[in-house]
Amino acid sequence: MSINLKSLVSVLNAKWIGSDADVLIDHISIDSRSLQNGSQTLFFALAGINNDAHLFIPDLIENKVQNFVVQYIPEGYAGKANFLVVENTLWALQEFAAYYRNLFHFPVIGLTGSNGKTIVKEWLNFLLSPDYNIIRSPKSYNSQVGVPLSVIAINEKHNLGIFEAGISTVNEMVKLEKIIKPNIGVLTSIGSAHDEGFENLVQKIDEKLLLFKDCPVIIYQKNEVVDSCLSQFVAEYMLHPRKLFSWSFTDQNADVFIEKREHRNDHTFIQYQYKNETFNLEIPFNDSASVENAISCLLVLLNFNYDQETIQNRIEMLYPVRMRLEVKNGINNCSIIDDSYSSDFQSLKIALDFLESQKKKGASKTVILSDIFQSGFTNEELYSKVAQLILDNKINRIIGIGTTISSFADQFPNSTMFDNTADFIAEIDNLNFNNETILIKGARSFQFEEIVSLLEEKTHETILEINLDAISHNFNYYKSKLAPNVKMMVMVKAFGYGNGGLEIAKLLEHHKVDYLGVAFADEGIALKNGGIKLPIMVLNPESTSFPSIIQYQLEPEIYSLKGLNAF
Repeated sequence: MSINLKSLVSVLNAKWIGSDADVLIDHISIDSRSLQNGSQTLFFALAGINNDAHLFIPDLIENKVQNFVVQYIPEGYAGKANFLVVENTLWALQEFAAYYRNLFHFPVIGLTGSNGKTIVKEWLNFLLSPDYNIIRSPKSYNSQVGVPLSVIAINEKHNLGIFEAGISTVNEMVKLEKIIKPNIGVLTSIGSAHDEGFENLVQKIDEKLLLFKDCPVIIYQKNEVVDSCLSQFVAEYMLHPRKLFSWSFTDQNADVFIEKREHRNDHTFIQYQYKNETFNLEIPFNDSASVENAISCLLVLLNFNYDQETIQNRIEMLYPVRMRLEVKNGINNCSIIDDSYSSDFQSLKIALDFLESQKKKGASKTVILSDIFQSGFTNEELYSKVAQLILDNKINRIIGIGTTISSFADQFPNSTMFDNTADFIAEIDNLNFNNETILIKGARSFQFEEIVSLLEEKTHETILEINLDAISHNFNYYKSKLAPNVKMMVMVKAFGYGNGGLEIAKLLEHHKVDYLGVAFADEGIALKNGGIKLPIMVLNPESTSFPSIIQYQLEPEIYSLKGLNAF
């Protein structure tokens, strides 16, 4: 990306207040904490119900950020940076993404539905990446903010896009459609997710179909409700001839009719009819959701005119998709961030921001990184950019695995390089991992799950896995139900009820919760020692702990005159 700031005044319908309109923008940010922010960053100060990024503009200016899209200029800062003043910064971010999307003209696959969007997107990326340089939504970036950030990551080397769009109520998809502008639409399974935002199932389907308003090809599973909605949709938006490309287990009128299904050894074997021919396909899963997601991928490959041999060879190599970055306890007081099935440049930027948010107080930051594939850049361009990212994020040491990244070792300070994963494992005891937060990020072929297993703390065979994405979702859901002036306290007492108090506290701090609640002072002290800066209320303050409560700036709950006098 290299865009002249001055050109965005008309794009965003903004009022210009600044001194240097000719600066070139090469990075878009909404996160004031990102270490990737710099002099060529354009920062969109999003203002939500509970959080206002305008409050962080003084700190950003101090850290050399000079270009902002704002709804207002903080008092005393006019003239200290370049400001594009708009009515709504979220709308401005979406307008910018739509403008940026229109600069590119390669095919784009758009996915929506209730379930399976992220899995189908990741599988399509795997299935099509041998033939295309693909830009796709990172993880589940499918929201009103996530979709613009995904599209803004496009560069001139890409020749295929895969983006997912998620909505929770009416009037949201029309904004995402302008940003994604898909040429091929995929409607995944329609379920009960976000039912509360719609009057009924028909309204929900109608809203999701708006992503395909200008889409020549729509791929979907036939059923009576979807067929009815699609019929009305096509009649309303007859902008050009459409190809409705359907599949079904029961309706022989579908374009792809699944005749037979058999389950053997955790695999599913299907026989399907397409264009009056019968084909066999082995899918390496036996649960119904995975089989349906694989069939959606099959129809995309058929639409791209792949031959049967290629389809079978690639689909039988599909793998379970991890939906999130996972934080795990590691050996020798280390923390592990497991991203061991993904290696592309855009997701690396996101993972490095996550590493910064999860680092343990006093711990150094380490990245274990494989060769990066399908970036679209030359190797020289790519690893120059990766090295700059590592430098910007103040990574203490980097371990590269792969012959390509190893050939650029001189660009990475404090680095150790290995040609392959086996060589790294042979030397792992000599690398002295201790008190580090370690991001493990590798392409699937490098089998970095073996590294995760070796560095992960071994305490019990039974593991309780906490889904931080689910906690984030629940927190944001309840926050959305509160009036703007209502604060929220989250209980992390008793080690987060056994779920990892510090890890959950860090996540909540990242989401700007107002308060944390603990049972006893020592729990609050442990959080403060872990680097938590949020206000922490102690629900059961013992009089003997008052000096420590004051020392660590905790807040005791005083519920009696006796307690007040003692304090």
